[in-house]
Amino acid sequence: MRDVTFMQFALVQAREAAAAGEVPVGAVVVRRGQVIATGRNAPIDGHDPTAHAEIVALRAAAQALDNYRLDECELFVTLEPCAMCSGAMLQARLKRVVFGALDPKTGAAGSVINLFAQEQLNHQTQLQGGVLAAESGALLQDFFRQRRADQRETSRLSHPLRDDALRTLDAAFEGLAGYPWQPRYISDLPALAGLRMHYLDELEEGSGQCLTYLCLHGCPTWSYLYRKMIPAFLQAGHRVVAPDLIGFGKSDKPKKDSVHTFSTHRQMLLELVEKLDLQNIVLVVQDWGGLLGLTLPMAAPQRYKGLLVMNTLLACGDAPLPPGFLAWREMCAKNPEFDVARLLARGNPQMSDEECAAYSAPFPDKGHRAALRAFPRRVPEFRDSDGAAVSRQAREFWQRQWTGQTLMAVGTADSVLGLPVMQALRDCIRGAEIGPLMLLPQAGHFVPEHGAAIAAEAVHFFSIKGHGVRLT
Repeated sequence: MRDVTFMQFALVQAREAAAAGEVPVGAVVVRRGQVIATGRNAPIDGHDPTAHAEIVALRAAAQALDNYRLDECELFVTLEPCAMCSGAMLQARLKRVVFGALDPKTGAAGSVINLFAQEQLNHQTQLQGGVLAAESGALLQDFFRQRRADQRETSRLSHPLRDDALRTLDAAFEGLAGYPWQPRYISDLPALAGLRMHYLDELEEGSGQCLTYLCLHGCPTWSYLYRKMIPAFLQAGHRVVAPDLIGFGKSDKPKKDSVHTFSTHRQMLLELVEKLDLQNIVLVVQDWGGLLGLTLPMAAPQRYKGLLVMNTLLACGDAPLPPGFLAWREMCAKNPEFDVARLLARGNPQMSDEECAAYSAPFPDKGHRAALRAFPRRVPEFRDSDGAAVSRQAREFWQRQWTGQTLMAVGTADSVLGLPVMQALRDCIRGAEIGPLMLLPQAGHFVPEHGAAIAAEAVHFFSIKGHGVRLT
């Protein structure tokens, strides 16, 4: 009962922290059965990264006793202390530490490490965990649940939803396997006309001069497609930008199929590159990511240094579309409500059920699927098709003006845009014949699902020292 009583005092401090907008953690220091100091989280309010509840309480106790040694004292805190706070407690020579909820991410009293169990240290502090853990944990859960709701509302107000569009609920994307990155949104590009586009923009802290891997997905996928490649790019010190095309992923989804045109989507991407001022780009494309993406570099050649191209094509309208694609288009026309997760599972038996389901997350019902219905019909087929002329211009650019490095990775089991299509594309890209050609017999159409090895090869191939990619 004694421990419960003092933990209740700490919970009072935690609630005060929550009321002030701080993460709700509270602490009290007890000496000879009396509370002599209290503390609550205050790093935001104090602009102080060390102002955890435990540190605040320790400082107050030391002032109260006029002594930095607190060897007769006990500290009660609602959350398992981190390494910083645990170290401070040991330095203070506390007699005992009691905490409430576990902290599986940063806990240094057993969850991640246990500093209190280090026998090499010259002071040993008694440790007790789990006191009022449920109450402490509930306080934290409620706080972060409300914070997420507030962030969603802020995002909604910052990017109001157009009347003719839908927006997949954030809950559909919670806890997706292998996709931990922070969402970013933009709606002020002229071509977006108020639609909200989602994109990833990641760079590890401490990275210096780097390449920018611009990863463009196809249909019916979204930026989740690149989750197995992004870590390798980031670990090598590079920046990764991965947008969701309008109609896909976390981006807004216009209700009408007619909104989706080749020219509109291309313009959105051109404006995104300009808005983010992307430099030293390695263009990473697959499927529609290539149909659109391969037309981008000619608009600003100085921005692009490399090309990583996977199962895609340039559709110029002056040659028949591949038979495999025509069969895919016919299937989509006959089965407009096809199961996206099942499609991914059929060609990727190595994927888990959770991974396959993640591809269906953006499309909860028929209203959200306009892009899935429209895109197969938007591949330029004839010379006057939307996108055909600009694709022919792009082909000329790749044949005559491209000066960057090219790496091609082909899923040879792809029946839609397989090896013959990719060999024809390779013949159109200046210098591609001297670059690596990765053949992946285990990979079908969705090549980035086997992307870890491809990303590793790309990091090596496009390295500044190894292949002379010169950064501006």
